[in-house]
Amino acid sequence: MRVTLPINEKFFSATLHVVAVLVAGLETAPLAPVRGQATDPMNVPGYALDDGRMVLPRIDGVIRLDGVSNELAWQRISPLPLTMHIPTFRAPLTERSEIRIGHDDDYLYVSGRFFDTDPSGIRVSSMYRDRWSNDDNFGIMIDAFDDNDNGLWFWTTPAGVRGDATVSGDGYGPMNGSWNTYWDVAAAQTDEGWFAEMRIPFSSLGFQATGGRVEMGVIAYRYIARKNEWQLFPAIPPEFTMLRPSLARDAVLEGVQTHRPVYITPYLLSGVDRTHQLSDAGDQFDSHSEVDYEIGGDLKYNVTNNTTLDLTVNTDFAQVEADDYQVNLTRFPLFYPEKRQFFQERSSTFYFLTGGATRLFHSRRIGLDEGEPVRIIGGARFVGRMGDWDVGVLDMQTTRTDRLPSENFGVARLRRRVINQYSNAGAMLTSRLGDDGSYNLAYGLDASVRYSGDDYFTVQWAQTFDDSAIADSGFRFTQAALLRVTASRARQRGFTYSFSGRYSGADYRPEMGFVTRQNFTDLFYSISYFHYPEGDGPFRRIDPFQLFGSVALRNSDRTVESAFVEHDFDLQWNTGASLGLDLELYYEDLREPLSFPDGAEVPAGSYTFPRFEGDYNMAPGSLFRSSFGWGVQKFYDGWLANIGLYPRWNPSRYLGLSAAYQFNLVRFPDRDQGFDSHLVRLRIEAALNTKLSLNAFVQLSNTADYAAANVRIRYNFREGSDLWLVYNEGLNLERHRTNPPLPLSDSRALILKYTYTFAR
Repeated sequence: MRVTLPINEKFFSATLHVVAVLVAGLETAPLAPVRGQATDPMNVPGYALDDGRMVLPRIDGVIRLDGVSNELAWQRISPLPLTMHIPTFRAPLTERSEIRIGHDDDYLYVSGRFFDTDPSGIRVSSMYRDRWSNDDNFGIMIDAFDDNDNGLWFWTTPAGVRGDATVSGDGYGPMNGSWNTYWDVAAAQTDEGWFAEMRIPFSSLGFQATGGRVEMGVIAYRYIARKNEWQLFPAIPPEFTMLRPSLARDAVLEGVQTHRPVYITPYLLSGVDRTHQLSDAGDQFDSHSEVDYEIGGDLKYNVTNNTTLDLTVNTDFAQVEADDYQVNLTRFPLFYPEKRQFFQERSSTFYFLTGGATRLFHSRRIGLDEGEPVRIIGGARFVGRMGDWDVGVLDMQTTRTDRLPSENFGVARLRRRVINQYSNAGAMLTSRLGDDGSYNLAYGLDASVRYSGDDYFTVQWAQTFDDSAIADSGFRFTQAALLRVTASRARQRGFTYSFSGRYSGADYRPEMGFVTRQNFTDLFYSISYFHYPEGDGPFRRIDPFQLFGSVALRNSDRTVESAFVEHDFDLQWNTGASLGLDLELYYEDLREPLSFPDGAEVPAGSYTFPRFEGDYNMAPGSLFRSSFGWGVQKFYDGWLANIGLYPRWNPSRYLGLSAAYQFNLVRFPDRDQGFDSHLVRLRIEAALNTKLSLNAFVQLSNTADYAAANVRIRYNFREGSDLWLVYNEGLNLERHRTNPPLPLSDSRALILKYTYTFAR
């Protein structure tokens, strides 16, 4: 079966028409009320107002960071008015909570007094940094640039665990939990409840101060785990994501004179690495051991109060957590997220997302080659805001390897608000230059316009200049380009939608980005209905109608390469448990055979196959909780059944155990072919306190015939100063798949790394 659609010319013509209509209507399009006014009163009791913004009070007295927050200075500040967000919007709060915010010349202070009628029910499931195990939780999200798009999220638990992350895309973009910055927290528990205090340096917020005045957005909350109760300020309706910068309460700091500290973080590393190599005779694998000594470091300097310069020399990522194994049942490459700390600062500035996981820039292209590390000689990154512009510049240099030349990677990103406070436009440049003369250059232009209520229209254009593509066929303007147009509604109540069209040419090759296919045009749609029942029923949300679909066409002959349509039905209980049932239909047209493990192969041809799947997630507030997923389907000319089980148990606050098991049963009866894939991940997180922790991560895949262990012991003296002991080992599960047999231990490494941060 082949389907042809002559759409290229019509697609571009329709795109230009839609752009013209929207631009013509921008001046009269109705917008939602100004942030913070739609869902909570202008007046916040106990807080002064300045041009409609809540003025955060200056601390009048001494604050001792012990979590208790019983000083007179705190008592002079009024608590924020909280509203129940989940499970029932605006229902009476079941427990008394007091959140206060203040500041002095150097820090933003946030305190929480969380009383509880049943203190024994307070959940403390983990002592591990940045790991929220559905403990009771208290946090604040700050839109430091006041751009209605990006936020910095700080949270803690009754154990005083620190967690921080960045929010992007107005709460709907990627959330970066690998980001860390400098701040302090203290917590205490009593028979009245639990209490916490945060102290966040202004230098960690990176806001833009003008004449000692800072304008920003604030969201604060308390979470009661056993009740799945979220208490929130301001009162954001449940159809919006809770941490949405554009709905934060407008706030102002006055009389602020920020400091610009310098952080210098050298490291010392010593390690033993053992590998195996095939002997010259080819009859055995010989063991080779090597002792490594490394020295390097990073420097962080706040050039202004809202721009940061980072420098790195002989960059090392020995302590980074290993990637999760994945099983690929598609014909497209797998995406792995960035976990390395150097690339986390304001990483959302560099986002140029072009649909799904695809993007113009992906930092994992730097210093990694097919998952193996490539030494980074050094580099620099400059991020922040200059006037009305968000700015990001990155430059890194790597060494030569057996496969790659020494390369220089450069990225520059600019973006600013246009038309209204919810819209922006920008540009990006990337360059990948090899010392052998190879090059790959790219630029991108993008704009996202909020034209009515929560409705957005986005246009993206990108183009690449690749030495191999130009050598083969010369530079072809449209063939080296990508165009994407999207219209969507950013809320989850009633009817919502998302429509997008995307064109990618045969020569579009962003070697610093991530793409899944080339030379195609695809169309995507999503139409959904979300319902929030009223009254005292058991359900928080019912999503009876979620319809998704896409079709991807080859540009070469306009035939359909792949397509799918999906209908989802979801339920969410007030407890936080959820159930999902999905019915899907796929179409794939293979021009080449598709290979799978154990010699299984799907011949070239056209295939249509349905799939039925479901998942259930237990209530998150329990010490033992799990999610379970399953699916059955026709799979090309065979069939597939799969299950996934993801349990987690916290027997105490000092120990967390989690596992993942994914099983796929694939059969092609007509050819007597098939395979079973088992993927197992086991993780132990242990923490004696908030400073000393252990993370042991073991995973195995039978299709790769490989198992790996990643064990990391960390002693955190303070933020930026750590002692790491890291053990890595890879094991061959099927040694006799080659001749001579593979060694049991493929590689082994023991690394000791010490970092110390000097601040001035």
